[in-house]
Amino acid sequence: MMTMTEKYKVLGQYIKDSSSETPDIETYLFVKEVISRYKLGIDITSKALKNKMVEVTTKFVFQDKEDNKRKSYFEMNYSTIIKLIDEISDKKELEKIILCDVQKKIYPDLEKAFLNLLHDSGYDSVKFTKKVDFESLYKQRFN
Repeated sequence: MMTMTEKYKVLGQYIKDSSSETPDIETYLFVKEVISRYKLGIDITSKALKNKMVEVTTKFVFQDKEDNKRKSYFEMNYSTIIKLIDEISDKKELEKIILCDVQKKIYPDLEKAFLNLLHDSGYDSVKFTKKVDFESLYKQRFN
């Protein structure tokens, strides 16, 4: 349902690309022990399409930042197509929609897809206890 304040609607969302790399059994056993210290990185990019549509790509990277020889690597590029309802001329407003509003809307689906990837890769203990706070990430970026 669209309220009057919504400035866009989501036309579709899909996994554009996903990757799970664990090179061998020794790595798998090692990573199972240390995966709790893996860090989630998020990168958001967007591309204008025609007819007031925008493709928003949210990239999740889950990796060990420490200097270990044995590592697994997980990445997912999640694509969301939005259509802007009104002409938005204010760049700041558009950035907030892309970096904040859309992210909050798709996050439950994206998190579920990413956790499925990790669990299906043999790391069923992984949970994200903190929800990503896109509001504060957005504010940090512009302060």
